[in-house]
Amino acid sequence: MGGRVAKRLLNAGHSVIGYNRTKSKADWLLEAGMKWGDSPREIAEKADITFSMVTNTDAVLALTGGPDGVLAGLTPGKIYVDMSTISPAVSRDIAKQVAAKGASMLDAPVSGSVETLEAGKLTLMVGGDEAIFEKVKPILLAIGPKITYVGANGLAVTMKIATNLSLAVQMLAFSEGLLLAEKNGIKREVAVDILFSSVIASPMVKYRGPFVLQMPDEAWFDVNMMQKDLNLALELGRQVDVPLPTTAVTNKILTAARGMGYAEKDFAIVFEVLKQMSGVKE
Repeated sequence: MGGRVAKRLLNAGHSVIGYNRTKSKADWLLEAGMKWGDSPREIAEKADITFSMVTNTDAVLALTGGPDGVLAGLTPGKIYVDMSTISPAVSRDIAKQVAAKGASMLDAPVSGSVETLEAGKLTLMVGGDEAIFEKVKPILLAIGPKITYVGANGLAVTMKIATNLSLAVQMLAFSEGLLLAEKNGIKREVAVDILFSSVIASPMVKYRGPFVLQMPDEAWFDVNMMQKDLNLALELGRQVDVPLPTTAVTNKILTAARGMGYAEKDFAIVFEVLKQMSGVKE
């Protein structure tokens, strides 16, 4: 998704310099006008605002730390925006290190898929100094139209984790209801149509529910990524004494999905996991 964020910034007329561990994956962006930097440090040195969007907490630590990391390239007045979904505690710690360099950091995770991004409908949540947020907001609007300032550093990524646990739990609950109907003799297509018109027809159900009829060839958000976010949620819940029972159950179903070889499938594959457990045949 990070590459597509860069493309939207290019399309909006911004000058973009970028880096990827595998340069060939950025060829299409270089052809579109992006300049190349040889390290995260070089990006931070040359850009006024540095964006990052990587897989997990360890990846952000690797990206920001060390002699070639973002932190090494930051100077007073610069801004670092991390769009990854990572540990809020780690995000806050990095923000402190950024502040020690005289720079500012925002955590700005997104809600939506690649398709949502390309349609210009992505939602962004932002945490950090509000004045810095207002300064960066016009650029963020090139990425998505719905931008909400959440509060201090780490709170936006916390909100993203809360959002994603709800996303996964809803998909599992939808699958349970659908399979109960199907195994009692109701055709899957009929049950899906009724559920889409019912009181439970949330935006999530309407855009991901069709996957139970036809899974996409390419995952919008795969099992590995969703389980990473649920593990972050469970850890955060333990830290603040919030029980997350349905999240824990959903996490176990995702583990089962991985065990069945579905790690790189869209997390909506939880329907297939339950279907096999239920003995429902096509």
